Amino acid sequence: MRAEVAGLRGEVIFDAPLKDYTSFRIGGPADVLVMPADAEDAGRLVRQAHAAGIPIFVLGGTNLLVRDHGIRGIVASLAKMKAVREEPGHVLYAEGGAGMPTVMKHATGLGLSGLEWAAGIPGTVAGCVVMNAGTKLGEMQDCVKAVRLVDPAGEIVECPASAIRFSYRRALLPRGIVVGVWMQLKPAAKEKIQATVKEYLRYRKDAQPLTLPNAGCVFKNPGPDPAGRVIEAAGLKGARIGDAQVSDKHANFVVNLGHAKAADVIALI
Repeated sequence: MRAEVAGLRGEVIFDAPLKDYTSFRIGGPADVLVMPADAEDAGRLVRQAHAAGIPIFVLGGTNLLVRDHGIRGIVASLAKMKAVREEPGHVLYAEGGAGMPTVMKHATGLGLSGLEWAAGIPGTVAGCVVMNAGTKLGEMQDCVKAVRLVDPAGEIVECPASAIRFSYRRALLPRGIVVGVWMQLKPAAKEKIQATVKEYLRYRKDAQPLTLPNAGCVFKNPGPDPAGRVIEAAGLKGARIGDAQVSDKHANFVVNLGHAKAADVIALI
């Protein structure tokens, strides 16, 4: 597989232990982990892998459980693509690997509102688009203006928000890798933005198991009652298999108590 990753400017790691790259701290090795330097580098990776018939799995790192035997083929991470810049019209552009905390901090510093809902979400901006991440304060579709992708042919294309079908924790995008996102925000007083963020971070700290490795909420809310409340009502709060446990703080989280295996988490779910 060395020929398929030859000439890339980013980082290439063979037999990479994926537990080191996920918020769950669980997962076997990737045949090869590639961190492209930029969108053009990602395009080259896609073209070379496609020519060789080798699959690419895009690793976000959060909201993800990697099986104990790992992932065959090429795993791509956007960890080196973290740039954030302001554009005219109260627009922020962030590369796909930029973390939402970083993007939100950047927006707050510029006095731009619209990302307060993401306070405490550890995922990348690309991951937040793909799953239409959200909280009770809002969701990603509320601010997406356009998305930059590397398509299956390795070409860089742009997709306006109007061409994306957003739904609850899902976005139907054209096939490809999200390498950048334009977000339409609005000006607001920094103090007001900071107050909203501080209040929601306090709520998350009090209600969620942020001190233990996890992958965020496991189940979508089934209806009026949140999934966590349903699980708790079933008497499963604190249930444990190996080192995987239904959090005793929030029942829609499964946490890694130290040495959990993917098989433990799957059995618990």
